[in-house]
Amino acid sequence: MIPARSVPEAMDSVRDGDADAALVPLENSVEGAVGVTLDELANGDPLVIVREVVLPVTFVLAARSGQSLAEIREIASHPHAVAQCRGWLRRHLPATSTVDVLSTATAATGVAKGDYDAAICAQIAVERHRLTVLAKDIGDHPEAVTRFVLVSRPAPPPTPSGNDVTSIVVYIAHDRVGSLLAVLTELAVRGVNLSRIESRPVGEALGRYCFFLDCAGHVAEARMGEALMGLRRTSAAVRFLGSYPRASVERVMPAPGTTDEDFADASTWLARLRSGGTG
Repeated sequence: MIPARSVPEAMDSVRDGDADAALVPLENSVEGAVGVTLDELANGDPLVIVREVVLPVTFVLAARSGQSLAEIREIASHPHAVAQCRGWLRRHLPATSTVDVLSTATAATGVAKGDYDAAICAQIAVERHRLTVLAKDIGDHPEAVTRFVLVSRPAPPPTPSGNDVTSIVVYIAHDRVGSLLAVLTELAVRGVNLSRIESRPVGEALGRYCFFLDCAGHVAEARMGEALMGLRRTSAAVRFLGSYPRASVERVMPAPGTTDEDFADASTWLARLRSGGTG
């Protein structure tokens, strides 16, 4: 499932104030990260994630009324959708060619206009453009899901829910040995669990990457706040992408010694030492 508008268009509409927020795909359980979304978050004017949602992925093959499966020679869709239907296409339409477009909705629009023979798209696009379904559930992985994020202009993050994700982009010093290890250490020593790390080229030269991190916790929590300050001190740059409720109900519990109460107790202890008290 890909939004009707392209990811850059949707995110630019938020930046320009034409929309309050946009729901964009971030990663798929089969094909991995959606590169265009990561690049927009890393390089475009700042936006923040305020929510995530995980949706099942189902695809149909749609064409104009009156067309049959045997007549299909060219199929349009988003590259991720095509990739998730490779097996079905190989078995049923081995002679067809595929055309990459900005979204599955764009593919359906193109079919309705006569630009393509068929589209791999969602059922809602079939109904919107009055297309005919030639085949249902053509995805190779019935259990596939896509993680979408709701992005908006920078604003205070939602209040902690007790089951949150903090997303950041970290730029490392490439001329310094162990730079990535230093990033991971800042998180590990404070008990911040790293649930996802993804590298993306920064466009300068081969081997130059920034890193997208999803961390368990909220920026308002002491362990996360200290970790972010550590990254700010030791990394080339850090971009905060937001703290927001986790879609999964499965909670990641803080490690012993890393709760807000533990950090407050340690801070009180240090203040006592600095004022001449005993440990």
